[in-house]
Amino acid sequence: MIPFSILDLAPIIQGSDAAQSFRNSLDLAQHGEQWGFNRYWLAEHHGMPGVASAATAVLMAHVAAGTSTIRVGAGGIMLPNHSPLLIAEQFGTLESLHPGRIDLGLGRAPGSDQLTARALRRNLSSDANEFPQDVMELMDYLSPSSRQPVRAVPGAGLQVPIWILGSSLFGAQLAAHLGLPFAFASHFAPGQMMQAVALYRDNFKPSAQLKKSHVMLGFNVFAADTDDEAHLRATSMQQAFVNLRSGRPSSLPPPLSGYMERLGPQERAMLDAVLSSSAIGSAATVRIQLEAFIDRTGADELMITSQIFDHAARLRSYEITAGIRLEMADATATVRRKRASAVLS
Repeated sequence: MIPFSILDLAPIIQGSDAAQSFRNSLDLAQHGEQWGFNRYWLAEHHGMPGVASAATAVLMAHVAAGTSTIRVGAGGIMLPNHSPLLIAEQFGTLESLHPGRIDLGLGRAPGSDQLTARALRRNLSSDANEFPQDVMELMDYLSPSSRQPVRAVPGAGLQVPIWILGSSLFGAQLAAHLGLPFAFASHFAPGQMMQAVALYRDNFKPSAQLKKSHVMLGFNVFAADTDDEAHLRATSMQQAFVNLRSGRPSSLPPPLSGYMERLGPQERAMLDAVLSSSAIGSAATVRIQLEAFIDRTGADELMITSQIFDHAARLRSYEITAGIRLEMADATATVRRKRASAVLS
């Protein structure tokens, strides 16, 4: 059975603040570790009232210090916002503190609007075009024999695993060319998912880091004890997504009964598209939807995100998801044993 991991968007809920978001993130990571999740990733966003993970490396250090076995990563660092040397030093520091547990996912989007991007001192006309060169420069800083005139200390020789993130074909092409694992943001931009996965796998070139292609796909899960409760819990994410795409970014709102029925055709179509990579319901319902998604995509790993207003309900959603994965693994093992027995007989 493929690994399941956690993508935490560090939500700031209405009526709360970033400090509580950070406490919730650590609590989720600790539970996720107990439940057998493979990785715990945090994403870089700026100027967004509902997302607290702006200083991603700092928050990763908080989570890694409070856990012991789960891998902790950036999903991702928006590299055009930073110099490659600075990221090499930050992740060299994290790897030195928590050896063998740190992942570095890299994206080329700003993680913000254009005004915020300018405030980050980005050169908006050229940064995206320089992304491949910046990735290679960063990889070189982390290599055992860097060719850069400046040495990353810490960082040099630590070879932190690097991932390429994307929501289009560009990231798939770059990850394949460099022989790096690829994570696709299908949890919010599933439109080109299948095309990107095929492009990546068909063009993958083995590298020192990775001998065989590895695809991780983002997937929304809103699991609860009943289908009705799960659909209600999902309305917090639905409201926040519509608000963001309508130019009204907000903190994560409380669930709203009947929300989908109140939407116009344009907003409904917007949500139907993003929810195509989602599972909403009880354990039995979510399992069917998860299995269908894995069968359709052939994903090597899933990155599960659950934007749920109530923290206890969010924990419950991940607990149910972890239980589903164990059931699926047991079913797969049973099938394999039966096949082996049939061959021997």
